[in-house]
Parts: sequence; structure tokens; C-alpha cells
Amino acid sequence: MLTKQLRELEADEIVHRKIFQEIPPKVEYSLTNFGTTLTPVLKALHEWGIEYINKTAEIRSKA
Repeated sequence: MLTKQLRELEADEIVHRKIFQEIPPKVEYSLTNFGTTLTPVLKALHEWGIEYINKTAEIRSKA
């Protein structure tokens, strides 16, 4: 499943896959220039996640 999703991201030019011809096989993934445009979105999700954790902790401490 992970491989399928990584291949889709590669097809959409969000990630770049680099294959190393060695034993055992090695593959590295990195963001493309287009992929880095997701940075503000990911940062916003991270900030929301922090707020969510704090909010739920506050609600649970009152219970």
C-alpha cells in the first residue's frame, strides 16, 4: 500500500524516487520543487494538530 501511494506521488511529480544499484536494493524519496509547495499546507496541519491536542487535553482535564 505504501509503495502504491509513493508511486502515485511520483506520477504526480510530488516526490522524486532515486534508485541505487546496490545489494540490498536501496531507494530514496525526496520532494520535488512542486512537492515543496505543500510546505505551508503541512505546517498549517501541524499547527492545527497542536491546537487539537491542547484543546482535547483541556476538555479531558475538566471531566
